[in-house]
Amino acid sequence: MKNHFTKFKTFLPALFIAVASTGLFAQTITTPRGASPSAETSQTIGISKVTINYSRPSVRERDIWGTNLAHYGYNNLGFGTATAAPWRAGANENTTITFSHNATVEGKEIPAGTYGLFVGIHEDGKADIIFSKNSESWGSFFYSQDEDQLRVSVSSQEVSHTERLTYDFVDIDNSSSIAVLDWEKKRFPFKIEFAVNEIVMTNAENELRSTAGFGWQGPASAAQYSLQNNIELEKGLAWAEQSIAAQQNFNNLSVKSQIQAALGNAEDAKATMELALNDPGAGAPQYYTYGRQLIGQDKNEDAMAIFQQLNKKWPDHWLAPHGLARGYSRAGDFKKALKYEQIALEKCPPGSKGFLTGFVAQLEKGEDFN
Repeated sequence: MKNHFTKFKTFLPALFIAVASTGLFAQTITTPRGASPSAETSQTIGISKVTINYSRPSVRERDIWGTNLAHYGYNNLGFGTATAAPWRAGANENTTITFSHNATVEGKEIPAGTYGLFVGIHEDGKADIIFSKNSESWGSFFYSQDEDQLRVSVSSQEVSHTERLTYDFVDIDNSSSIAVLDWEKKRFPFKIEFAVNEIVMTNAENELRSTAGFGWQGPASAAQYSLQNNIELEKGLAWAEQSIAAQQNFNNLSVKSQIQAALGNAEDAKATMELALNDPGAGAPQYYTYGRQLIGQDKNEDAMAIFQQLNKKWPDHWLAPHGLARGYSRAGDFKKALKYEQIALEKCPPGSKGFLTGFVAQLEKGEDFN
């Protein structure tokens, strides 16, 4: 038995060599990436998303810029088909960037899609950020300028030391962000922007053809977005009417009225708002909100009429005296405004006492708090 086992142990290495040479066990297990682990960072801008996939080499006390780690200019790397290759902007496979919608980079248009991301570094601090239609290759060994989708010029910046190469997003607002590549003490920034309103409106059309379009809330929210951003108001009006057809209520009638007013249809807007105010769902908060909207439109007399109706219908609600205080404050009658605001302060819930106390202080100084 021992002799047979010894022969079997001797046979095993030869067996594995033979199997490996035939490709039967060619699939290997997943192991760590070693010195340059893979990473992914993404940022939502509006309703659009930008995602960067890359590998993260470390500085490890090495010289970085102008070396074989991150070379200047466009070089023949001695391998692959590229004769003028930029820096790979990472390690291992192509660094890639994906835009969920059409975007602009540094003011230049780029279609939605996934691109290989490269950087042409110049010794004077300038850099070319390159978006290549080839996103599948390894490094920049197979880079070709003919495959560029977009190339923009930026200026690098000096930053504090970043040991591992890092992509991030800074200066984020509703429609844009600056993507940054940080490594060692350099930063390469490039601004990404989306036409958020257009994207939202197009997306709304698609969503309202699905389940979002079967109730009143979906088209009402689309109409509200149109109104708030003053974009495609005729389409917003159609959505408001679609919502009303599903279920008429104060919310969609109010939105319809405001869109009609924005389109210059004052009489229609007034008639629609009367319907909204007579809706069973219209309570003290709805009247108060409408009164504030009228003040914002400099329709102070109309606002006061609404606040008076609010006070008559819901005399015990704290918004009734608070609304009157707003109306009198806008009219410059600070004595009456202070009287009603003090009543509102006594009636309001604890969470509202802070800002009402501030309004009382303003009125005592003779200041309009609207």
